[in-house]
Amino acid sequence: MIDKRGPTVQRPIGTSPELRRVLSAARMVAPIGVNVLIVGEAGSGRQTLAREIHRLGPTPTGPCRAVACVGLPEEGLQGHIEAVATTPGTLILTEVSDLPPDSQAALLRYLAAWEMSRAPASAGTRIIATTSRDLAAEVALGAFRRDLYYRLCVVPLELPALRDRPGDIPLLLEALGTEAASAQGQRAPRYTAMALRLLRRYTWPGNVRELRNLCQRMAILFPGREVTPEDLPLEVRRGDAPSAEAHPFQLPPTGVDLNSLEAELIRQALALAAGNKSRAARLLGLTRDTLLYRMDKHLIRA
Repeated sequence: MIDKRGPTVQRPIGTSPELRRVLSAARMVAPIGVNVLIVGEAGSGRQTLAREIHRLGPTPTGPCRAVACVGLPEEGLQGHIEAVATTPGTLILTEVSDLPPDSQAALLRYLAAWEMSRAPASAGTRIIATTSRDLAAEVALGAFRRDLYYRLCVVPLELPALRDRPGDIPLLLEALGTEAASAQGQRAPRYTAMALRLLRRYTWPGNVRELRNLCQRMAILFPGREVTPEDLPLEVRRGDAPSAEAHPFQLPPTGVDLNSLEAELIRQALALAAGNKSRAARLLGLTRDTLLYRMDKHLIRA
């Protein structure tokens, strides 16, 4: 299935350090034309970033196709590849970890042939693969071809979850709110300071996609009006008063050695993630850079 539509707001939005690092790397790799692997949770904007790389790439006016990989047969994959190779462009393989084994083998053959002929760099044709899974772990389990992984993962880019960049929420509310309101010929709603505080504290399991849906809902219900905490969805309001179940750890009366506890949690997360630092960081609710800093602090190597 091909998705040619894409969101109206077509560029990544935000000024947080976490997002700026990813965008900086994307701008550096875009003109070169090499294959890119974008990793991120569902709804985090992987396809938006892929389209931005295409826009900044060597053939921005060429075709840019987004193809869902789940159940994609070899002949279907071949058709999509030929379309962006005949008229140089970009093929976005969404959830590439779902590509069937036969299609994985076919994609590997195409990429190997391109490498031999230097076609991707010279003609501007490139593959951008996206996934919400730990693809290295899929390789270790035998669910994804190792040789294909290395050909796709020339430059890996990891998109942060929205909960890891709450400072970007006001900018996203403005852009997505204006987009949703304009579609109805209305003015965008405004948010009180307390409503904005709740929105920044919410964990956004659906990421930017969930925020977009909220903006559409608010634009319909409160066009040009002020949104208060009472107007927000229940799950957002609950985020301001976590339940007891949200804090299963109870501090013992004798206290704890916080440094030792932090070091032990990091070791356990690395063990659960089989040494994958990005996955370990997600288990701990940290950014990858913060995890690396704390590993250095505790002299932990993995």
